[in-house]
Amino acid sequence: MAQRVLIVDDDPAQRRILEEVIKRLGYDTKSAGSGEQALSILQGDGPQISLVLLDLLMPGIDGMEVLSTLNGKPGIPPIIVQTANGSIDSAIGAMREGAIDFVVKPVSPERLEVTIKSALRIEELSGEIKRIKKKVEGKLTFDDLILRGDAMQRVVELGRRGAHSNIPVLIEGESGVGKELIARAIQGESERAGKPFVTVNCGAIPENLVESILFGHEKGSFTGATDKRIGKFQEADGGTLFLDEIGELPLDVQVKLLRALQEGEVDPVGSKKSYKVDFRLISATNRDMIAHVKNGKFREDLYYRLNVFPVWVPPLRDRIEDVPDLANHFLARFAAEEGKRVVGITAEASRLLMAYSWPGNVRQLENAVFRAVVLADGAELTVAEFPQIAAHVEGFKAEPPAAPSQVQKQPAYTGPALLGAEATVPRTVEVKSGSFGIPAIDGEGDIRPLDEIEADMIRLALGRYRGHMTEVAKRLKIGRSTLYRKMQEYGLEPRPN
Repeated sequence: MAQRVLIVDDDPAQRRILEEVIKRLGYDTKSAGSGEQALSILQGDGPQISLVLLDLLMPGIDGMEVLSTLNGKPGIPPIIVQTANGSIDSAIGAMREGAIDFVVKPVSPERLEVTIKSALRIEELSGEIKRIKKKVEGKLTFDDLILRGDAMQRVVELGRRGAHSNIPVLIEGESGVGKELIARAIQGESERAGKPFVTVNCGAIPENLVESILFGHEKGSFTGATDKRIGKFQEADGGTLFLDEIGELPLDVQVKLLRALQEGEVDPVGSKKSYKVDFRLISATNRDMIAHVKNGKFREDLYYRLNVFPVWVPPLRDRIEDVPDLANHFLARFAAEEGKRVVGITAEASRLLMAYSWPGNVRQLENAVFRAVVLADGAELTVAEFPQIAAHVEGFKAEPPAAPSQVQKQPAYTGPALLGAEATVPRTVEVKSGSFGIPAIDGEGDIRPLDEIEADMIRLALGRYRGHMTEVAKRLKIGRSTLYRKMQEYGLEPRPN
């Protein structure tokens, strides 16, 4: 689904022109002829707006009043102000009231495209920072997740219902669909928001350490237990314990997990007493748990204790409409991390991403966008940056971008004077700017004496730094007195400062 721009202008002709231009840039549009209508759209339950293009001079509620009314309210999209009055005072006033950018009528399509893409990118980065902060604080909610498709609305509805209870939740779904994020959102909308969220990947723990890591151990309880250690259950006291890949738990540990769930207490390895713990358990699996139970790999009583409130997260191929928003979300993050000026995805590349089945789900999409950002040389990701995806989609073909040519540098010789070492000696001692060079070999192919090279280096430094002796001495890393002495030896005269 394309991002939607709300155009607010009292001039019908101007609105139509802007609608046509913005649609050609690949965005959906919605129009409002007054400030009152714009406020109604932005404060109501209408279509989701990604950006607002707001005229300042309008009858009734003008653009400044719209900005003032919306400033500081949550969920308001970025606002770009446009006006025929290009005074600096108008720009400063609009920015103070929350506008993200300012353009002067009539704005060119090129300028408008750059402004819109920059504003959306800033908004993506701002949203990512907020999500990271909420995730760290344990306050991530379903509103912070990118779940646009109808297939995910059932997940959101169930997740919010489960959040208002302490009922054990089992999140099922393929690898990479985002089960941990759903678990974090459940905690973020519960009474335990802001409390510890402890994650354990049951499939990544060595079997002989599972019990110790989950329940803790006393000092000296087994070989190597040099200190007392509290387990993950006690770390999650007051908060949420998320057991990912729960189907990988060994059978002997499953017994202790069942007791912890039923009694609310844990027995550390080697301890003579039990400890009460207050935790909310959310577990997740990509396995067919019924088959696991039938095969004797998972206790039936524990399964029914965990599967009280199941939530199924559909794979990405069943909610393909989420792909563009997810791709743009990952693009903004990775472009910032990599320091690349990549601000969007071309329409053709978006069609490619929508046409692929994504067997690795959201995790695969994330990695594909990361790779594309690293490969990108332009301002937008094209099909060329997704060669591995294009190879599996009929109608698309892409060759990986050629690797940048490497500058061949002659290595400086730093070793002993061995036979054949002359092949590695540079003919010139190069300066980083590439504008100057000092010959290391004379016209007959012999190495020049050091005093001649040193004299040339001093001449070069004197010219480079315009005869400023302090700077010349500093760059050559010698004292001023030494510099003057060497200049006298080589017959060089200092230039006047």
